[in-house]
Amino acid sequence: MVGMAGGITLLSVMLLYLDPLIVIPIHGVVQLASNGSRTWVQREHLHWNIVGRYAVFALPAGLLGFPFAKMIPPQALKALIGFFVLGVTWRPSGLNFSRRIQAPNPNRRFLILGGVTGFLNMLIGATGPVIAPFFLDLGLDRRALVGTKAACQAVGHLAKVLVFAVAGFSFLHWAPLLGALIVAAFLGSFLGSRLLDRVNEVWFVRLYKGVLSLLAIRLIWAFVMNLVSPGGSGT
Repeated sequence: MVGMAGGITLLSVMLLYLDPLIVIPIHGVVQLASNGSRTWVQREHLHWNIVGRYAVFALPAGLLGFPFAKMIPPQALKALIGFFVLGVTWRPSGLNFSRRIQAPNPNRRFLILGGVTGFLNMLIGATGPVIAPFFLDLGLDRRALVGTKAACQAVGHLAKVLVFAVAGFSFLHWAPLLGALIVAAFLGSFLGSRLLDRVNEVWFVRLYKGVLSLLAIRLIWAFVMNLVSPGGSGT
């Protein structure tokens, strides 16, 4: 996985034990550290023009999304995102939305993408699989892909953390857990960077798409099981 799409995996595990409105801000700090370290490791390969466009609407959209985080059950939205991820991963040419925002400059779509994911970040916490197919479609080499995507995600998580901090979330109360998770995130980033040197380009993309697909299917399956299970909780 090399750190790619790992955020939603961490989020899913944390949701087994904690309330979503606790998990989302804690997850934001951990992912900020993880993606920040990954950005630093790959700093020479970043496409800053993409990162800049992505950042424009990330914070304003996060402010708009926060009120919904308290009143909208995330399960149905996660399932919709799962279908979206499958679509843009395996049939990106069939999505009119993707084609529209690619013209005339392919990078301009990241203005919209930053706003959309800034909003969704407040609701579901992890949007890595949502943005990942757009980076794949750019045709970047694997280091530029990993680094540029990580920088964009760091921007999104920073916006999320700022919004929750202003809203009064006590990050200090969760400092021990945050510390342990951040250390693990840093170790994972550097180990993942070493793994990049040993992975063939073709197999890297195949693995990347495979992980995205499995995560999308998991989101959809969790929603279905929540519907059919009498004791489903919606989280």
